Amino acid sequence: MKLRSAIFSINLFFAFYLLFGLMARAESFSLFPAMVGADLSQNGQKQFAAEEKTELNQIRLVLTDYIEGTANGEPDRVRHAFHDELNLYSVKNENLEVWKGKTYIDNIQIGKKNTRQGRIVSIDYEKDVAIAKIDILVPGFRLFTDYLMLAKLNGNWKIIHKSFTSRSVTSR
Repeated sequence: MKLRSAIFSINLFFAFYLLFGLMARAESFSLFPAMVGADLSQNGQKQFAAEEKTELNQIRLVLTDYIEGTANGEPDRVRHAFHDELNLYSVKNENLEVWKGKTYIDNIQIGKKNTRQGRIVSIDYEKDVAIAKIDILVPGFRLFTDYLMLAKLNGNWKIIHKSFTSRSVTSR
């Protein structure tokens, strides 16, 4: 009985420690102190939402230049979207393949449209960096999934990295 009582007391001690000790610690690690003095009024929230919408729209425009530029044979649009130092990465036969963005762009034939159908799956950004997921369907052939890293450089969003994979699709 004494052992059971001692175990109960220890468990009770740890429960109080976890409950009150961690709550006190969590308060010191809270993000809320950093927000002291922040404008949390409706106007402040609206301004933040407007800035976020503007950044997302700018990122979408760059992604659209990439998607439509490759689909419509417009290498200048892709060149505008890509950073000069961009490389492309994929895995082939369990090996990493890397090639220059310039080579990719040079292979786009001016004015030659194709059946590629691209869509933006997701965008996530913070301050001056972003990541996007793009699906490109080539009907009856392959579905490509691109993971793109973007950076805001000199006020302009640029795709700085492209990693992709693909899988075959069957036509219906």
